[in-house]
Amino acid sequence: MKNQTYRMTLLFDFYGELLTERQREFFDLFYNEDLSLSEIAENAGISRQGVRDAIVRGERYMQEIEDKTHIIRRFLQMGERLETIQQAAENIKTINYRQYESPLIDSCVGQILRAVEALKE
Repeated sequence: MKNQTYRMTLLFDFYGELLTERQREFFDLFYNEDLSLSEIAENAGISRQGVRDAIVRGERYMQEIEDKTHIIRRFLQMGERLETIQQAAENIKTINYRQYESPLIDSCVGQILRAVEALKE
């Protein structure tokens, strides 16, 4: 994956509900709201190390789940494959328009493109 923050926010999007409320809150403030550990600690009335420990435990837990399920990996692969399918359908549509003008091909391409869009949602 691209970088640490991106990876962590993906983990949080997929598995954040599995964290404790406190881990979820600290994780969200640190990664999504861009607060420092010190700022979070001050607001929560605990030590900076306490905040860090909660975030690290949450990160490990979510990564363990991803290592077992590979849901995010499959989600990202599916997105790449959908892009490939969409591009191929667009190419077929262009070739059909330039050479064949077949209503059947146009209809099939339309079905493929609608299915791809539905899967992306």
